[in-house]
Amino acid sequence: MLADIPTLKVVFCWHMHQPDYRDHRQGEYQLPWTYLHAIKDYVDMVAHLERNPQARTVINFAPILLQQIDDYSQQVQRYFSANMVIKDSLLNALVNPVLPAANDYRHGLIKACLRVNEQRLIARFPPYQRLAELGQWFSDHPDQIGYLNSQYFIDLLMWYHLAWLGETVRRSHRKVKKLIRKGHHFSYHDRRELLAIIGHNLSSLIGRYRQLMEQGQIELSMSPYAHPIMPLLIDMQSARQSIPDITMPVANHYPGGEERARWQLQQGLDTFEHYFACRPVGCWLSEGGISDTAVALLDQFEFEWTASGESVLRHSLALENKPLPDDKATFLYQPYQLKENKTLCFFRDDELSDLIGFSYSDWHGDDAVANFIDRLEAIANNPAIKQDAVVSIILDGENAWEHYPDNAYYFLQGLYRSITDHPNLQLTTLADATRDAGQRVATLQQLVAGSWVYGTFSTWIGDQQKNRAWDMLVDAKQSYDRVIAEGHLTAGQRALAEQQLAICESSDWFWWFGDYNPAATVSDFDRLFRMHLANCYQCLGLEPPAYLIEVFTHGSGSPLHGGVMRKGSH
Repeated sequence: MLADIPTLKVVFCWHMHQPDYRDHRQGEYQLPWTYLHAIKDYVDMVAHLERNPQARTVINFAPILLQQIDDYSQQVQRYFSANMVIKDSLLNALVNPVLPAANDYRHGLIKACLRVNEQRLIARFPPYQRLAELGQWFSDHPDQIGYLNSQYFIDLLMWYHLAWLGETVRRSHRKVKKLIRKGHHFSYHDRRELLAIIGHNLSSLIGRYRQLMEQGQIELSMSPYAHPIMPLLIDMQSARQSIPDITMPVANHYPGGEERARWQLQQGLDTFEHYFACRPVGCWLSEGGISDTAVALLDQFEFEWTASGESVLRHSLALENKPLPDDKATFLYQPYQLKENKTLCFFRDDELSDLIGFSYSDWHGDDAVANFIDRLEAIANNPAIKQDAVVSIILDGENAWEHYPDNAYYFLQGLYRSITDHPNLQLTTLADATRDAGQRVATLQQLVAGSWVYGTFSTWIGDQQKNRAWDMLVDAKQSYDRVIAEGHLTAGQRALAEQQLAICESSDWFWWFGDYNPAATVSDFDRLFRMHLANCYQCLGLEPPAYLIEVFTHGSGSPLHGGVMRKGSH
């Protein structure tokens, strides 16, 4: 690049979130994904940033994820200090002195410990590969499982958790290296040592991000508390703005949706401030789901920025009958302001974001970084690019990396280093881009409501099974409203019901409903959604509807990356 080319500002926003997997009536975690992503992806991301102090990023946390990480940390601490049982079946099994001998239990352990990326997390470790092959044979011959002794399951649990550790931990932690070298016949002491390492990573995690924020290296932002699709809460019919002929649920609106949206934002703020002792500047509305009314609500809460996908901007500009150039450098890399609102809207580059999320995992790390830098240079050299342009790259910060070699260790290290060393590229944050925007803010007369997936809400509504889930949620909300109006609940009971309802409003349940998703995952989330709804009724002192007993959604698909992420455009 030429020395007189203006500096191109680059923002990475990594979105971290998991839904609430707890059965709050019993305190039991139903799925392990929160602590597993914490010890692998969240730990690795903060370690890469610590090792590259010139790298600047935005890290977005769903508040309910922060609470779960904290809860896991406390549970592990209580295990060591008071011999308390960890209320997660897999993590508890890791240190259970005597594993149950029941065949169903042991088949369940094998199934759980093989539910990982085979290429990247199993095949990489020969001892784990041998255990997996043996486990698969016994899964195919269930009547023979009695021939496996307890040591097999101990070793399988150890390798499952060793494989899920962050790459930065495996490369730097002396005890982890020792356990990997040992390879088999792990002792009870080995198991406790591994749990202690896991516990340390969990307990230090939030503080490490907070320290980087306080040093000014990263910006921390938030999503609404339990990660709901805010525009659909406020106005379910907003789904028609991007798909006019979409098939809608029987219910035509979500009762009291705007009040619930306000609650989700306020509870999110309270939770964020509890962990980080400051108020976030920006809010990534769940799934980048924005609308006129949702942005106006953010403005009332005095958020300075929000963001969404490129397709939302394209749909919105098309609504104004403005000719949309083929060259997105003319319209994409700048903040927009909606009507009289102060909150600025940034829109991600879908292509660049999806290259990281879906394509580069099969590339050599150096080649992927070089290709990405070439693309950024092409944007910077584009004659149409505006002064102080901001390229926003926003994507899932947890699910992509297991598809990369070494949990994207080389890719992320090389990416940060190459951009920070580049004379014409500057890593920044959305907060800084907002404050530096000045007069370079474009105006939008109206937003076409949508998300970062296709610029629509079709991932969460419109499918028969998704619509059925919305009708079930509306039933629960109507019951909630009736009981609250009667005034019989104590303050504590009301708070529990309020939180349980918020969990039911999470976007994740609706994401997974639909036969194009994998059968096992759909089954998990169908069960969890019905469990959370039933818990909501019981918090209200009501009997759950009989239909919650019945499975209502089934999957049979095989989407890319198991369906945990979706591209920004078809």
